[in-house]
Amino acid sequence: MEADLSSTAIARIDAALARIEAAAPAARNASRAAEAELAALRERHARLRAAVQGSLDELDQLIDGAAG
Repeated sequence: MEADLSSTAIARIDAALARIEAAAPAARNASRAAEAELAALRERHARLRAAVQGSLDELDQLIDGAAG
């Protein structure tokens, strides 16, 4: 009886390991996709930040010109 329980436990562990191994490539691909998306968002953020900074600089010049 104890041998049956051990065999069943080992079989369940083997099945779980097989599921993990099967899921690993998909998890790696999802991680790569998330990293690529994050890099694209960072680039977009930098472009938007530069555009806003340029607009603020122009406003500062207009205000300085109007005040002076």
